[in-house]
Amino acid sequence: MTAPTPFDNPQKQRTGLTRILHAGAYSLAGLRAGWKEKAFRTEAILAIALLPLALWLGQSWLERMFLAATVLLVLITELLNSAVEAAIDRIGPEWHQLSKNAKDMGSAAVLLSLLLCGAAFVSALYARFAAALFA
Repeated sequence: MTAPTPFDNPQKQRTGLTRILHAGAYSLAGLRAGWKEKAFRTEAILAIALLPLALWLGQSWLERMFLAATVLLVLITELLNSAVEAAIDRIGPEWHQLSKNAKDMGSAAVLLSLLLCGAAFVSALYARFAAALFA
């Protein structure tokens, strides 16, 4: 193994529990950074309401897990979209088609995750209440 250079990431030198603890701290820092994004805050607050609804609405553990997973997928996608936007903005403020494409694709990914989540909840609501509505 070669001696570390000033450009080496210190995280790469860590092992075991120290590495896990530092990775956890980085993850919490990422959540704090995400919380500064208005879209993530809105979706996180909505998730606080939707996760208990998923547990009540699902009729089996598999349905409950799927509904909860779609809610978490929205948050994951929003964090990744924010990361892409931050990286693009770090490169520079000038307009470039590739930068626009990257940001638009991140936004589209968030849209698709929101549509999936909405469709899952509408389907679960229909399955739970269809008999009562059409009786």
